[in-house]
Amino acid sequence: MNEEPLISLENVTFAAQDKTIIRNLSYEIPAGIATAFVGPSGGGKSTVLKLAAGLIVPSEGIVRFRGQEIATMNRAKTLAFRKQAAFVFQDSALWANQSLRQILELPLKIHFPTMKAEERTQRIVAVLAETGYRKDLDIRPAALSMGEQKLIAFARALVCQPTILFLDEWTESLDDNAARRLVDIVQGKHQEGCTVAFVSHNIPVIRELAEKICIIEDGSVSRCVTAAEFARDKTLAKTIEEGITQ
Repeated sequence: MNEEPLISLENVTFAAQDKTIIRNLSYEIPAGIATAFVGPSGGGKSTVLKLAAGLIVPSEGIVRFRGQEIATMNRAKTLAFRKQAAFVFQDSALWANQSLRQILELPLKIHFPTMKAEERTQRIVAVLAETGYRKDLDIRPAALSMGEQKLIAFARALVCQPTILFLDEWTESLDDNAARRLVDIVQGKHQEGCTVAFVSHNIPVIRELAEKICIIEDGSVSRCVTAAEFARDKTLAKTIEEGITQ
């Protein structure tokens, strides 16, 4: 008997502003697996990631978490899902009117309401040390470079110690050392059992992290392969490197 997928997208269509972005797409994300969504710009890969994370609701079809439809979960179940699943947005999506400290504290206040202020501070300090951010926390995102904003967004995703990571181009705007650090963190979390679903155009990162590679084109799944198949299929690898992921 097949194990139930952690997250499943069933005949999902998503339209916005009179444009259909995802068309009748079905895909399953198994627990504990690292999946890379790749494809041309505008093909829908980031939208698939947001649908899988329950951040947007499909126009048609169903997205399930452990067999339950995410869109119809009650508040308690939704909070429990949000506690487990963290998302790093491509543009970081930091709240402009809050300090970095407030941004990092908010998930802890929501998901750990009895946690003391000192404990929140300790958790934040530990996560920031891991990501490599060493500047002031009492400033707002506008004072940061794009790379620094990405570090804060990544730290916010880790602060509740999630078991599912959704990562949308999370190494963009970072220098090589910072990107390497974040890839190592994700690798470590995955080795501990964390499920990882990510969008990237970085071929070395895809090769290093992904156990499954799902190609999204024109709002649909055009092909899915394992890491081993990807490594053997030189034509596919070359196609991706020459522009599918650009």
